[in-house]
Amino acid sequence: MKSKEDSDDGKIVTINKKSSTSKKSFSQKTFLRLITLVSTFGGLLYGYDTGVVNGALPYMSRQDQLDLTPFTQGLVTSSLLFGAAFGAILGGRLSDRKGRRKTIISVACVFLIATLGCSFAPNVPIMVMSRMVLGLAVGATSVTVPAFLAEMAPAERRGRLVTQNELMIVSGQLFAYVFNAILAHTFGESGYVWRYMLFIATLPAVFLWLGMLIVPESPRWLAAKGRMGQALNVLRKVRREERAELELNEIKQAIEEESKIKKATFKDLKFPFVRRIIFIGIGIAVIQQITGVNSIMYYGTEILKDSGFSTGAALIGNIANGVISVLATFVGIALLDRIGRRKMLFTGLLGTSTSLLLIGIFSMTLKENAVLPFIILGLTVLFLGFQQGAVSPVTWLMQSEIFPMHLRGLAMGMSIFCLFTMNFLVGLLFPVLFAAIGLSATFFIFVGLGILAMIFVKRYVPETKGRTLEEIEHTFHLHEERYFERKKRQLKRNKRMQKMNS
Repeated sequence: MKSKEDSDDGKIVTINKKSSTSKKSFSQKTFLRLITLVSTFGGLLYGYDTGVVNGALPYMSRQDQLDLTPFTQGLVTSSLLFGAAFGAILGGRLSDRKGRRKTIISVACVFLIATLGCSFAPNVPIMVMSRMVLGLAVGATSVTVPAFLAEMAPAERRGRLVTQNELMIVSGQLFAYVFNAILAHTFGESGYVWRYMLFIATLPAVFLWLGMLIVPESPRWLAAKGRMGQALNVLRKVRREERAELELNEIKQAIEEESKIKKATFKDLKFPFVRRIIFIGIGIAVIQQITGVNSIMYYGTEILKDSGFSTGAALIGNIANGVISVLATFVGIALLDRIGRRKMLFTGLLGTSTSLLLIGIFSMTLKENAVLPFIILGLTVLFLGFQQGAVSPVTWLMQSEIFPMHLRGLAMGMSIFCLFTMNFLVGLLFPVLFAAIGLSATFFIFVGLGILAMIFVKRYVPETKGRTLEEIEHTFHLHEERYFERKKRQLKRNKRMQKMNS
C-alpha cells in the first residue's frame, strides 16, 4: 500500500507502508526465532547430558576406570535424574520469583561447573555427586524453558515453538551418540575416552549463558510483576503493534482474575479443582516415562550388545535411534497445531506399547539368531518414532499450557518433579531388572504400564489445541467459581438445617 505526503520543498514523496510493515514483521519473526534458538540450548544440554552416558558407560565400567557394576551403572545414570527432580521444584519457584531469563542464565553456569566435575571425576562418589548437581540444572531448565517459550509465543504458533525444546533435547541426544561413536573409533581402546565424551557439553553451556544475555524477559512475567511498560516493549519486538497491545490487554485481564486469588502454595491442594489440574499434569508427565523410552535412550548400547552387536557396532546403531528421534520430532511439531494433543498422545502410546511388545516377543523366539540384532534395532527405531513424534512433544507442550499463571511455577515444578522421579526409577532399576529377568520380561512390564497410560489419556486429559493461554486459564477459573458456588450453597443448606433442628 502506498501513500503520498508533501515534503518541505513542496514535492510529493511516496512512502511504501506495506514494505515497511513487512520488513518490521520479518524482523519480529527473526527475533522470536533467535529467542527460541538460544533458550532451547538448555534442552540441547539436557539431551546431551542424558544421552552421552549411553556410550560412556561401557568405558566407565572398565576395571581400570570406575569399575561399575549393574547397580552402580544405574546409580551413575539415574543420579542426574534424581537431581533433576529437585531442580524442577527449585527452578519453578525461582523462575516465578526472579524471572525466566535470570533463572536460565544461572542454570547455564551450573551446567558448566557440573560438566567439568563429571569430566574429571576420579571415582564413583564424585561422579554421582557431579551428576546430581548437573541434574539440578537439567530439572530447572525443563520447567523454565517451556514456560518461557509458551509465554513468548503467539497462540497459533505456541505448539511449534514450545516443542522446539523437545527437538533440541533429541538433537542433543543425537549429537551425544554421534560424538560417542566418533571418539570411540578415534581413540580405540583408550579407557579415558568417556571423559572427552562428557567434556564436550561445556560448549553449549557457554553458548546458552552468552546467548541469554541478549534475550528479553517473558512479557507475561513482567506484566505479573506490574511492569506493563516493559512487557509491552517486549511484545512489540515479537508481535505487530496492534497485536502486542491486544495481547497485553488479555494478559492484564488474566492478571486481574488472578489477583482475586492468592498465590498458589501447597495448602491450595485442599481444593478439588487445584488437585485435579495438578493430577492431570503429573499424569501426563509420568506417562512419558512409563513408556520405557529412557531404557533405550540410556542403555541402548547395552540392549544392542545383548541382541548380538559388538560394542562398536552398537554405538553406531545408536546413531539410527538419534536420527529417527530428531526426524520424528520434526513430524510431531508439524502435526501438533493440526491434530489434537489428546489424539496424538493416545496414538503415540499405542505405537510405543506395540513396539515394546514385539521386541519382547522376538527376543524370546529368535534368541541367538543372526537377524535378531537388526530386528531389535529396527523396532527401537519404530518405538522412538512414536515416542519422539507424538508422546514427548505433547508432554512438554501440555505442561506449559494447562496450568494457570498463578499456579504455573508450583504446578510445573511438582509435575516435572514426578517426571524426573519416574525417570530416575527407570534409569536406576532397568540395568538391575535387565540382569535379573532379561530384556523380554522387562519390556513386558512397560507394555502393561503403557496400557494403563492409554486409559488415563482417554479418561482425564483435556484438549488444548487452538486455545490461548488466557482462554485455558479462564476455563480453570470457571471451575474454581463453580466450586466456591457449590460451597456457598452447601453452607446455606447446613445453616437452614441447623435452624430447623434448633
